[in-house]
Amino acid sequence: MSSPDKRRDMDLMKLMMTDYKVEMINDGMQDFFVEFHGPKYSPYQGGVWKIRVELPDAYLYKSPSIGFVNKIYHPNVDEMSGSVCLDVINQTLSPMFDLVNVFEVFIPQLLIYPNASDPLNGDAAALMMRDRAAYEQKVKGPYQVGVWKIRVEPPDAYPYKCPST
Repeated sequence: MSSPDKRRDMDLMKLMMTDYKVEMINDGMQDFFVEFHGPKYSPYQGGVWKIRVELPDAYLYKSPSIGFVNKIYHPNVDEMSGSVCLDVINQTLSPMFDLVNVFEVFIPQLLIYPNASDPLNGDAAALMMRDRAAYEQKVKGPYQVGVWKIRVEPPDAYPYKCPST
């Protein structure tokens, strides 16, 4: 087993030993779902999302594809495909970070501090800049698990890669 394979397996095992529910898609360790709870003190608190992770063969030297399977209303998440455009994942991921960092730091930071100036969802970005209270109300609307059915297979556009990668 090569060093990147060992690191990928170690990172995945470390993630599985946390409180996150991890569901493997195939027999391999490169495609899986993670159950993610919205961070406290954010409009996403109380929400539960299923996130698909695809690890490339050159994981850590090439960033993983991360996408929300069920609907989420956020300026930096494509509403149709669920793809996430997060600089730290797509451009600056380095061996000093692991999958636990993605779910405990990077995605919560994305949800707490959306970047409306670089949107994948222009409607969410415009609403957030125009009327923050209306944006937060829409976030808390029908985008919670239980209202939207989780799609098992993402659309053909998945995984979306940020234009800068």
